[in-house]
Amino acid sequence: MSNDAAPRRALNPWVKFALELGPLALFFLANARPAWFHPLVGGLLPEGLAPEKAGMLTATSVLMIAAVAAVAVSWALTRRVAIVPVVTAVMVLIFGALTLWLQDKTFIEIKLTIIYCLFGGALLGSMAFGRLLLPVMLDMAIRLDRAGWRKLTLRWGLFFFGLAALNEVLRQVLTWDQWVAFKTFGVLPMTMIFAVAQTPLILRHETKSDAFAGEM
Repeated sequence: MSNDAAPRRALNPWVKFALELGPLALFFLANARPAWFHPLVGGLLPEGLAPEKAGMLTATSVLMIAAVAAVAVSWALTRRVAIVPVVTAVMVLIFGALTLWLQDKTFIEIKLTIIYCLFGGALLGSMAFGRLLLPVMLDMAIRLDRAGWRKLTLRWGLFFFGLAALNEVLRQVLTWDQWVAFKTFGVLPMTMIFAVAQTPLILRHETKSDAFAGEM
């Protein structure tokens, strides 16, 4: 009997991008045009909804459904799910439900801060204990030496904390619509630019066999 592991199904990069961007795009659109989405999420919205809160609560409801749908599609295509989308979906459901219940935008806004603090803390905390969480969290398929993994983990951990701090500042000074635009069109591009900027480090530390392969 063969001991070879079953080949890991890789998600098409364009599909992965669509699953990451799709919920954000729907969140933005539902906030701008809530009436379009009422047939879909009307059952989740409180009765007697004030017009000024229609966009916020409709967008939150749509984001909750879209986040779960993205995880489900990812699992259907690969029969596995990455940690980041699952944690994000769980947090969206928790803080989205609080937003709908209390009709307060604070919860859906602070959700971003808490998620990135969790990610940053998990990365830096795991590094302190000599463990490797970065490739699992970011669904990576690269091989680096130990120095490379430490540097990359430190950078991503600090980046996540930086995003959390930025969100805390912006949610205090931006209007709701401006914050929605930041969440939709700011966070993902910044993350992609940061990821691309790590290419020189990855190339310098890339190896044929991963330094932590036996620990994962």
